Amino acid sequence: MVEGPIGVGKTTLARRLAESFGSELLLEGAEDNPFLERFYRDPRSAALQTQLFFLFQRARQLKELRQGDMFQPVRVADFIMEKDRLFARLTLDEEEYKLYEQVYAHLAVDVPQPDLVIYLQAPVDVLLRRIARRGRDYERHMDRRYLERLAESYMRFFHDYTASPLLIVNAAEIDFAGNDDDYRLLLERIRRVRSGRHYFNPAPLNL
Repeated sequence: MVEGPIGVGKTTLARRLAESFGSELLLEGAEDNPFLERFYRDPRSAALQTQLFFLFQRARQLKELRQGDMFQPVRVADFIMEKDRLFARLTLDEEEYKLYEQVYAHLAVDVPQPDLVIYLQAPVDVLLRRIARRGRDYERHMDRRYLERLAESYMRFFHDYTASPLLIVNAAEIDFAGNDDDYRLLLERIRRVRSGRHYFNPAPLNL
């Protein structure tokens, strides 16, 4: 599973990995959330609706995954279920978060354990440039401070993460979307991870 803050390249990498492994691809589908653009315009007015939509969406996806082909050797996703609570803690006030936790408990989501989590990191300036370059309408009003807080939340979360093997990737200088050499280098590193915590910090080429 691939994770990291908005704009870091989760979906792009997940798509390429699914193609390389010939596997089923499970995508977050943020563009399907009808509250997301409203949230970026005015976070306080739409935080709860936005978060509950994502919670129900991910719970449904994981339920369908459990009911699917259990003999599928590899599945690739651009999210882990734990991210939902990470976003909820970041965006909801105390009372909203209590309600969110009640809903989460009633859903009783059966989350499969990932064989590997790939955590992509990049500075906020890099994230903002990539977000602007992809030009999604619902991201036009994203606040820089929100993105900074989100990146910090991801760093704190993965600092203590031990549930699965973890590969932490500095994605600031590599282009696994458009550069096949960069992608192959990362893919080789991914194939070698079997357990524990690992780091991939490729140095930029000096041309």
